[in-house]
Amino acid sequence: MIRIGISGWRYEPWRGVFYPEGLPQRRELEFCARHFPTVELNGSFYSLQRPEYYAQWYRETPAGFVFAVKGSRYITHLLRLNRIEKPLANFFASGILNLRDKLGPFLWQFPPMFAFKPEQLDAFFSMLPRTTTQALSLARRRDARMIGRSRLAIDAERPLRHAIEIRHRSFMTDSFLELLRKHAIGLVVADTAGKWPRMFHVTAGFVYVRLHGDAKIYVSGYSQRALAGWARRIRSWDREGRDVYVYFDNDVKVKAPFDALNLMRKLGLAWGEPFHRPGARVPRAKYAYGPRATGGNPAWDALRRS
Repeated sequence: MIRIGISGWRYEPWRGVFYPEGLPQRRELEFCARHFPTVELNGSFYSLQRPEYYAQWYRETPAGFVFAVKGSRYITHLLRLNRIEKPLANFFASGILNLRDKLGPFLWQFPPMFAFKPEQLDAFFSMLPRTTTQALSLARRRDARMIGRSRLAIDAERPLRHAIEIRHRSFMTDSFLELLRKHAIGLVVADTAGKWPRMFHVTAGFVYVRLHGDAKIYVSGYSQRALAGWARRIRSWDREGRDVYVYFDNDVKVKAPFDALNLMRKLGLAWGEPFHRPGARVPRAKYAYGPRATGGNPAWDALRRS
């Protein structure tokens, strides 16, 4: 199974470009789900969401849709995997299980200065739940501040997947790859325009790809030649029997959704009833700069100063 999507959906510069003029903001996820079978849920990275939000996102997307959920930066960036037992329980208690059959892989992104420490990573990987039942058991160990804003129920037993995105060169070692394989955790294939390491090693039964920009991170689109290269890699992973998840994160100039549609076309994938057809160029209906709704991004600051 190949799924192509985008990283997040709530971006002001997309309005009037990807999103039609006049489309209510509350219908933006619904509009995205007409075009793509999956999306990365970024809000969970910046703060704990609420059970009712996850339930709403479930209702706003069609059958077969999948959310990849980005792990909390409080765990990865602030605590740096230290003393995370309660924060990890709070994360899984926050309503994620309301996504039910639409719950896809979890993305855990490490900050650029976070170096490879085998013992620390081994302990973290051992804590990650591999089924919804394990996630529920972990969620029940939440702290008191989560009372009244938790979801402590599952509708079915399902497997859970986890993928790791690294940004420090110390991870470029066989011992890290062996650790991932030991725990059946995926290594994110991250294209960051050369800013951070790009590794193509397959360490689990699925492949998770993040495309941040071809020539300039968050800004550049992907040429037809570049997309053809990614299509060849994706077909190869698919032929090996692996599920493939691909998310475009080059959203500064509203490239992401159109690059995703064009990659779907190259792979012969169809989904939903899209408003924008594959092969469409980015409309010039609006000057597409502005702050990323999902959080700070130095690329925006540079553009706004220029």
